[in-house]
Amino acid sequence: MGLPEPPPAGSTFLPPGTFDGTVAVVTGGGTGLGRTIAVELARAGAAIGIISRSEEHRLAGVAAVEAVGGRVAHAGADIREADQVSDAFGVIEDALGPVTVLVNNAAANFPVLAAAMRPNAFRSVTNIVLDGTFFCSQELHRRVTAHGLAGGAIVNILATQSFTGGPGMAHNAAAKAGVGNLTKSLAVEWAPDGIRVNALAPGLFPHEDMREDLKALRPEGESVDARRSPAGRLGRLHELGWAVTWLCSPYAAFVTGHTLVVDGANWLRRDFVMPEFTPVGEQLAQVLRPPD
Repeated sequence: MGLPEPPPAGSTFLPPGTFDGTVAVVTGGGTGLGRTIAVELARAGAAIGIISRSEEHRLAGVAAVEAVGGRVAHAGADIREADQVSDAFGVIEDALGPVTVLVNNAAANFPVLAAAMRPNAFRSVTNIVLDGTFFCSQELHRRVTAHGLAGGAIVNILATQSFTGGPGMAHNAAAKAGVGNLTKSLAVEWAPDGIRVNALAPGLFPHEDMREDLKALRPEGESVDARRSPAGRLGRLHELGWAVTWLCSPYAAFVTGHTLVVDGANWLRRDFVMPEFTPVGEQLAQVLRPPD
């Protein structure tokens, strides 16, 4: 049977007006999971700022937020550069007002064996995931305290491989582990300033913007992935959006320094008899082999 399905997308789960007057920035909020997070925050009443390097992605996020009646602005930035982060926050604040909520969703990842990874490949992921998360978080803290606001909330998007290691994706696993540690450190430092810092580690939430290499790793499709999960199904995008929205809301006012895993218990699964081990290089060769 597995876990039941959630209420349908668009259902209200927080009181109306919970985020009225709140401005939330979602990095990478124009595609995939980030766009869903932006939409659910908008449904709850927040005005949304989308930060991304790609104008095409930003405009897709703007359209999605406007489709549910939300106020939205966007700004371009490479979050690896602190000065660009500051400028982007300024654009959002000029359009919507002071930012008090931040979702650090922007990321980079691709499968590659550690032995073959070039220095720039490693840096391209760690600089976006870890450095970018810190620069954006620091900017939110700076602005909340400078404006004398009552408080703020940050949610960092992790991955369960940050707990276990990520063979074939060592750069991303290491960077996400760093973000998990950063979450705890900032939660303690910034609680006196009224700023909560939490993280969310999602399981598999299929969406139209999934990378082609991830699709190639799952040629059988969603039904097979669902059978691999204790839940008997995969995540629904709005479930992830609800989880992030709750962590950002006043109803989680005493929750800080916490990582919420939303994956139907999949990362905890262990078999009594483990399947035969296949080296990661062989697994990747099956999906990354050049066409004949």
